[in-house]
Amino acid sequence: MVRVGIIGCGKIAQVRHIPEYEANPNAQVVALYDVDHDRACELAEQHGATAYNSLDDLLDDPDIDAVSVCTSNATHAEATIKALRAGKHVLCEKPMAVTLEECEQMVTAAEVAAKVSGAKLMIDQNQRFAKAHIRAKELLDAGRIGRVLTFRTTFGHGGPETWSVDPGTGSWFFDPKRASMGAMADLGVHKTDLVQWLLGQTVVATTAMVSTLDKRDPEGNLVGVDDNASCIYQMSGGVVGTMTASWTYYGPEDNSTVLYGTEGIMRVYDDPAHSIVIDRKNGERELYDVEAIQTNDNQTASGIIDAFVSCIEQGAEPAITGASVLPAMRAVFASIESSKTGARVSIPLS
Repeated sequence: MVRVGIIGCGKIAQVRHIPEYEANPNAQVVALYDVDHDRACELAEQHGATAYNSLDDLLDDPDIDAVSVCTSNATHAEATIKALRAGKHVLCEKPMAVTLEECEQMVTAAEVAAKVSGAKLMIDQNQRFAKAHIRAKELLDAGRIGRVLTFRTTFGHGGPETWSVDPGTGSWFFDPKRASMGAMADLGVHKTDLVQWLLGQTVVATTAMVSTLDKRDPEGNLVGVDDNASCIYQMSGGVVGTMTASWTYYGPEDNSTVLYGTEGIMRVYDDPAHSIVIDRKNGERELYDVEAIQTNDNQTASGIIDAFVSCIEQGAEPAITGASVLPAMRAVFASIESSKTGARVSIPLS
């Protein structure tokens, strides 16, 4: 039995981490910590766990095997590194951290922990676990659309106003001190990581516009983080494509990826009736009905928690290591730099 502590008791912990741990027969949530101690106590009572007064107290408990870091973006690195040094396995929410230096420090801490205590670091890039994405990668690897030339990938919805226990644009998502970044890091890192994983290539250059177009704070001023990002990515294998992330899609959510190959076009979560559609250049059409994508309004099991618990039990490498997510974070930070400078930014492969 993997005994788990939850660090940060906001909405992502309440609707994903805690329920998915409780649904796993090999895991048990035993500890909770939040800067709002009353919130942690309330959840602890509901779930038969213990609320801790401090993060250090939780990490000092030898009976806790692993933690989920569900805090605001700016504290991901500190909590993760502390937990790894305490010998705890860590599942950290995305984005990894708010600077590239912090991301690299997390990876280094994981490498050291693996040697000292065997502790593992996994990052919650859950789009790799969506069943249609898994099937799409199999089809791409099998050459169903030939060699991929270009792509467009999009993640847009109406914003995270309801995705917090403190709803509205006054929540931490819109606070530059706690979130640091907006739609680019919240949604853009998902699609950046996904397209790299699907193609087996990394982003080596980006030209981007990362901006705040519509979201306003309670006083009516534009919020201090971006609500839209549009990027042109050049990949290490020569593929070129676009990545769009938006908090201003005030209608149906768009979580689609379209890949254009030498032998046809693959549409993933782009058709309302079929999760994958392939139109081959010879006129043939292939339809694949796989699980629908989860949305903010329709949360389904992510697969992340089960994979995290499984890797701990089996002593295996996490399915999504911190090191494997670094290229996506490099692309995020490079895109923000590109937007600020108005220039194309190249990204070293390592």
